[in-house]
Amino acid sequence: MDIIKIIGGKPLNGKISISGSKNAALPIMAASLLTSDTLVLSNVPNLSDMVTMNQLLMNHGVEFSIDGSSVKESQSGRTILFNASEIPNLIAPYDIVKKMRASFLVLGPLLARFGHMKVSLPGGCAIGNRPVNLHLHAMEQLGATITLEDGYIKADAPNGLKGGHINFDIISVGATENALMAATLADGETIITNAAVEPEIIDLARCLQTMGAQIEGVGTSTLKIKGKSKLHGGHYSVMPDRIEAGTYAVAAAVTDGEIELTGIDIDIFDSIIGKFEQAGIVLKKTKDGVKVHRKGTNIKSVDVSTQAYPGFATDMQAQFMMMMTVADGVSTITENIWENRFMHVPELNRMGSDISVHGNCATVKGVKSLFGANVMASDLRASVSLVLAGLVAKGETFVHRIYHLDRGYESVEQKLFACGAEICRLNSN
Repeated sequence: MDIIKIIGGKPLNGKISISGSKNAALPIMAASLLTSDTLVLSNVPNLSDMVTMNQLLMNHGVEFSIDGSSVKESQSGRTILFNASEIPNLIAPYDIVKKMRASFLVLGPLLARFGHMKVSLPGGCAIGNRPVNLHLHAMEQLGATITLEDGYIKADAPNGLKGGHINFDIISVGATENALMAATLADGETIITNAAVEPEIIDLARCLQTMGAQIEGVGTSTLKIKGKSKLHGGHYSVMPDRIEAGTYAVAAAVTDGEIELTGIDIDIFDSIIGKFEQAGIVLKKTKDGVKVHRKGTNIKSVDVSTQAYPGFATDMQAQFMMMMTVADGVSTITENIWENRFMHVPELNRMGSDISVHGNCATVKGVKSLFGANVMASDLRASVSLVLAGLVAKGETFVHRIYHLDRGYESVEQKLFACGAEICRLNSN
């Protein structure tokens, strides 16, 4: 099992190219199941989650070529051609679905296109209880019958899905994505209310429109979809990863360096830029992207409360908390999305931070210095917060269980090394 070793204390300066969005690519990959034609996706990040989704799609019978080469085994790459013309297997098995919650996104496309399917209950990061009842309710509103058998969800709509009204009691990104994909092939009009409005859902909707789907209200909480009998293939480029961009913005700030994040527009920071500015971090639009640096000598403490988009993203909470550990003053971080997303706190405290947790609130008292230590990643965003801490800590930091990191950050050590970080990947043996 690999370990990341970091010797901290060096300002980072240079350029980092932002990869395609993991959270946008995964549902769009699942959308390839909606058509028998070829879907060509570019700007797909090279991540272990992409490999897992490819494995699941190959399990169903999807054929791939990556950058012009046919694929015999699961891989990932920049441009992927998906062809789901033949789907002999409609079961999404436990051994794949347990690895990643996004695997559950094959439910809507397979049910809509074939009228039945079975999918294991999902896995993923252990950041809290994430029930799938909203996904299942959406399918039932489109006429499906849902049963639970031996840990599998069995969904049946022998006469096809029918348009309906889906209202989510709680905003859910994944359930919105599943419902949206299913509705594109349902007979009649579907209205989805209280839909999530994350940029990644907009990206999925635009890809579906490229495939011929009729969708109104994209970017709003009310979506109207007129179902079609079939969708066609197309070409689509996955949006850049706003969470990766925010993470490297923190890296520039905490090391008192200057990094230009390329391949993005400053609008990608729209839900978090206000908090960065309050903390004294400057984000300036450039020809190729966004340049980030600290304004003044010290980072200022800022309170943060995570919310559904357009509020502060829960996926940026751990990184921002790490930044607050070396800020002037005291800040409060409130986590309103997942009840178990403070698992990075004990590890940050091992490095000398001063964080106390009370329920869903963490109080962070800024310290002058962090110190290198052996720390263990517990989930994707927690793992990168420990890497960020290692960049500023005195001495050596060893981050263990970095397979979490590989799920969402492409070539993280290479990107940071190119900006001057002393960082490398080691084999634990």
